[in-house]
Amino acid sequence: MIEINSLKHVHLVGIGGIGVSALAEILLNKDIKVSGSDIHSSEITRHLETLGANIIYEHSGENINSDIDLLVYTSAVNDSNPELKKAKELSIPLMSRSEMQGLIMKDFKFSIAIAGAHGKTTTTSMTSVIFNHTEIDPTVLIGAVVPEIGGNAKIGKGNVLITEACEYKENFLDFHYTTAVILNIDEDHLDYFENLNHIVEAFAKFANQLPKKGHLIINNDDYNAKKILSYLTVENITTYGISNESNYTAKNITYSDLGTPKFDVSFNGELLGRIELSIPGRHNIYNSLAAISISHAYGIEFNIIKESLQQFKGALRRFEFKGNFKGCKIIDDYAHHPNEIKATLEAAKKIQNKKIIVAFQPHTYTRTKELLNEFSLAFENADEVIITDIYSARETDDLGIHSTDLTSLISKTGKKATYFSTFEEVRNYLEMKLDKDTIFFTMGAGDIYKLGELILE
Repeated sequence: MIEINSLKHVHLVGIGGIGVSALAEILLNKDIKVSGSDIHSSEITRHLETLGANIIYEHSGENINSDIDLLVYTSAVNDSNPELKKAKELSIPLMSRSEMQGLIMKDFKFSIAIAGAHGKTTTTSMTSVIFNHTEIDPTVLIGAVVPEIGGNAKIGKGNVLITEACEYKENFLDFHYTTAVILNIDEDHLDYFENLNHIVEAFAKFANQLPKKGHLIINNDDYNAKKILSYLTVENITTYGISNESNYTAKNITYSDLGTPKFDVSFNGELLGRIELSIPGRHNIYNSLAAISISHAYGIEFNIIKESLQQFKGALRRFEFKGNFKGCKIIDDYAHHPNEIKATLEAAKKIQNKKIIVAFQPHTYTRTKELLNEFSLAFENADEVIITDIYSARETDDLGIHSTDLTSLISKTGKKATYFSTFEEVRNYLEMKLDKDTIFFTMGAGDIYKLGELILE
């Protein structure tokens, strides 16, 4: 069994990834020698280099030597990777990113793992910002850059770790946590999961891995999340919701002209106070209720929770304002699942008197094919939809699916939809269409954010 304090040199394949880079920062803080490889230099890799990481910008067996006593890899890396091959030849121990994170989590007295198909990053960010306004001083691992904590990782001096927990390949079962949060359960990652029931089973396992005195916090309005309640062995369960009576409840909801909500929060029927968010959408009421439930359980005063949530402006790539073009607000959002698209556009619709144009980049061939009909119906609140090529991520193009299939289905719903193969074509098309009466969204989990930057140039 590998112990974190016994490590002297760790090599991380794909060190520039948002999850792996956070682990690298924690290892560096423990005075462990860190090396890594990635294809491109980025702001994240340059930051790690300033902290002392040695990064090589190619994947090669020559990067691996017997000085390394552990190699960490992500789900995107397969057996053909030359660094994995060389590590096996040299009998260097291998560990997945999630196993490494689980090892780090063992070092903390309290650890909070926030899981769900949607909203993990925002809820983890909200929770981290609230805790950051206290003397708890947590260590934080987030799947996005959060300006309030200065990045995607924060090294604290306290005994609490806060992290998001991804269900892909059941990676979150490698974690060690004292508080588990389930925001929602939805059909996704069908390149690994067989069906929705398989996903529900994985979340039930996640909840049941809590220690005997552990604490589960769960969305009482989410139909699929509630399915697991009958399977649970954990006794300390807290619920939150809007529609169903829960331990934490949001009532008297109103929205500003910019779509940002205000609502009263009650705990077991007792009014705690009124919350005002600076980020839009009903889905963010749910995210904030989860963050409130966590924070209140850790003894944080409601006034600190309230002020922190009002100041929170969101993680990067989550309804992120990028700039103005001819008076048109350009917003980037990470939404890459039909229900995430719906939630984002419902929030946008509450911004008064604006036409909504969306450029969507489908993410992975598997997700696009399996959820094609759901995607075609997700843009109800957009006035016009532009579809770009599928972002392959970890996959190869062998499923017989193309972005034009989605474009055609959206058009059949009566919505104006157009396919473009390059960002330059989209920019040229939009140049005369964007104005002060329009909001333009770039949407997807790939590199679609570059389109907004291209327009703003």
